[in-house]
Amino acid sequence: MSKPSDHAPRTTPPRTLPRIDARTWARDLALGARFTLAGGKEGWIRNLLTAVGVGLGVAVLLLASAVPAMMQARSDRSHDRDDMYFGEKLKPTASTMLIDNTDTVYHGVDVYGRVLDPDGDKPPVPPGLSKVPAPGEMTVSPALAKLLDSSDGKLLKERLNYRVTGTIAKAGLLGPAELVYYAGSDTLTDAHAQRVDTIGGARRSSEGLGAVLTLLVIIGLVVLLMPVAILIATAVRFGGERRDRRLAALRLVGADTRMTRRIAAGEALVGALVGLVFGLGFFLLGRHFTGQIELYRLSVFPSDVRPSTGLALLIVLGVPAAAVAVTVLALRGVAIEPLGVVRNAALRQRRLWWRLLIPVAGLALLAPLFGGVQGDADLNAYQISAGAILLLVGVTAVLPWLVEMIVNRFGGGRIPWQLATRRLQLNSGASARMVNGITVAVAGAIALQMLFSGIESDFTSNTGKDPNRAQMQARVDVTDGPQATAAFQAYRTTPGVRSALGLVQSSAIPDGAVAKAKASGNPDAVSEIINFPVYVGDCAALAEIAAIGDCAEGSVYRVLPDASYTTPPDVTKAGARLDLNAPQSGEPPTGPPRPWTVPATARTVKARTSPNGDTVYGILTTPGTLDVARMREPSATVLIKLDAQRPDAEEYVRNTTARLGLGADTYTLEGTHTARKYTSIKRGLLIGAITTLLLIGVSLLVSMLEQLRERKKLLAVLIAFGTRRSTLGLSVLWQTALPVALGLALAVIGGLGLGSVLLKMVGSPIRVDWASAATMTGVGAGVVLLVTLLSLPPLWRMMRPDGLRTE
Repeated sequence: MSKPSDHAPRTTPPRTLPRIDARTWARDLALGARFTLAGGKEGWIRNLLTAVGVGLGVAVLLLASAVPAMMQARSDRSHDRDDMYFGEKLKPTASTMLIDNTDTVYHGVDVYGRVLDPDGDKPPVPPGLSKVPAPGEMTVSPALAKLLDSSDGKLLKERLNYRVTGTIAKAGLLGPAELVYYAGSDTLTDAHAQRVDTIGGARRSSEGLGAVLTLLVIIGLVVLLMPVAILIATAVRFGGERRDRRLAALRLVGADTRMTRRIAAGEALVGALVGLVFGLGFFLLGRHFTGQIELYRLSVFPSDVRPSTGLALLIVLGVPAAAVAVTVLALRGVAIEPLGVVRNAALRQRRLWWRLLIPVAGLALLAPLFGGVQGDADLNAYQISAGAILLLVGVTAVLPWLVEMIVNRFGGGRIPWQLATRRLQLNSGASARMVNGITVAVAGAIALQMLFSGIESDFTSNTGKDPNRAQMQARVDVTDGPQATAAFQAYRTTPGVRSALGLVQSSAIPDGAVAKAKASGNPDAVSEIINFPVYVGDCAALAEIAAIGDCAEGSVYRVLPDASYTTPPDVTKAGARLDLNAPQSGEPPTGPPRPWTVPATARTVKARTSPNGDTVYGILTTPGTLDVARMREPSATVLIKLDAQRPDAEEYVRNTTARLGLGADTYTLEGTHTARKYTSIKRGLLIGAITTLLLIGVSLLVSMLEQLRERKKLLAVLIAFGTRRSTLGLSVLWQTALPVALGLALAVIGGLGLGSVLLKMVGSPIRVDWASAATMTGVGAGVVLLVTLLSLPPLWRMMRPDGLRTE
């Protein structure tokens, strides 16, 4: 056996890194936590700022997780007070009650109202009430009681002519700011009210939102929560430069690179855990005041703000885990050595190609859905969410590269400009991170606004009403001509009314039709008799519903029905005999016939669309030709034109309606109608946007204060060497303004891109609402400007020579 040569190459085993077990991780995390807690004043300030930043984000996440419970609680109470009855007509018993819907509107706010008239001593009691109010009395919600006692509620108090004897409890209200009343009466009849024996409808499953509204909800949640996640990730990196210098000292005493990362993760973990406590405190504090806040006419009880257990647990576990992950990933771009810290951002330019892959991946996820979000199509919420998140993340990924590329091209200039650009050239990442939240928020807001604009026409319909000809319509039950005339005159003399045109409507049938139907032997023959309308009004009123031409007292007109009606046209011809005792709702007429003959002077005219959108047919006559008292169950319609210069004109009209009795109603004529679900979602997203902007503003202020604190000694050195305070102040402002300007420009591009993708998904043409985009960008810039102004006082205090003192 030969001896190995001394010159043979030696083989060395490959170097393997020591295995890191859970105990090592726990030890290093605990060491990092100890450094944070025992770091003196500087450590506590840094930890406090981190906790505040994380806490604000956690509070918003907890609030978001409580939204399902809030909506469910409101829905449950709405069902519990539901008094609609469907079924056969009930007979009066000791446990039944007549209920009349007397909802109204006051200064644009809905007022929920019911008038109750028990049939016996055991009526159903609405939730929130201990008993049914006595006649002439009413029980009101706390918000309505406060309004009625104030000067702002003077006109409403005139309308609700009852004595307040109690307050409705929470069980009968959707929210603390809701205006609700229950009034007692002993004069209701089943002609105007419905009889019920129970209150509280069965829980009905709500209809689906449809594909388009579901997409709107998903994108809205992504847009609202993305800035929150970014702000939390930014907050856990507060004090990064000072932390890295401490870690370099640990390298000097023997810690390796991986150990320093784990120690840094421990420091971040402490800030995140303290932030969770702060977040819970912020959430509980905000929850306490939610009952006093009303946004877009929506209010909630504090007890309804209950986070989902699963989502709350996910937040509690996810935020610390995210803090550790962000810290470890951030340190991969930093070389911490025993003699100092080297950041590779200053040595190597950021690469763009991989940053562009992020939005491309998002586009790839959403492209298969182009044109497919229609009707009730099933949507993959995870696919849509992931695609939208990647597109927005792409904006934040490109921003640091854009800031670095732009600022590296700057050279000379005035001293404040040079100080600002040099600082950004050395470390632009911190400034880019600071504005990431506002960039994503503005981009998402622009995209949402484009989606709103693109689909609004799908949920907005033309009512056919013409508010230019009349702004309100009233309906009043009358029995004779004098009563109708008195009602019309009451509206004409109402303050703020320019004109009030009244029409009395009833029905007629061919004379002898009832007798012929009864003689046929068919029990349903009477209910099958086709009746047609008869209108009585002055010439001005008749001119609103037909092209009558010349008109005088005694004129009669015939408006023939179109082909969609089965009424024979000859029943309205001149000389035709009619019966004004026409059946109503299929019920046989009571009493003898009420014959009336169409005058020979009746002229045939064409119908004209009424201001309320209706197109009528039948007999049109002036009061001198047909006595209203001969009609069966006549009703009066009043078309009201308001004086736009008179405040509260609509409220005066509603008060007049209330004085005319329970058989009167008032409606506002609007040219368009928007779907309720669409309106509710839009309102909810606007409330969420306001909350997110407030969070961004406060978090941005915390971030700016942390950056100023990091540069406190540098500012003190410059002041000690004679630099003007105004010079340093301008340099700090430029350091903020440059990243913000670039971030907002990128937000516009990203928002327009995401908005275009969303419009392609719903099959709408791509239209850019530049006014809305400019508004959203201006709001974002305004938030940053406000935060910058608030940071100036701390900046002036930091620019003192005594800032050089250290321990």
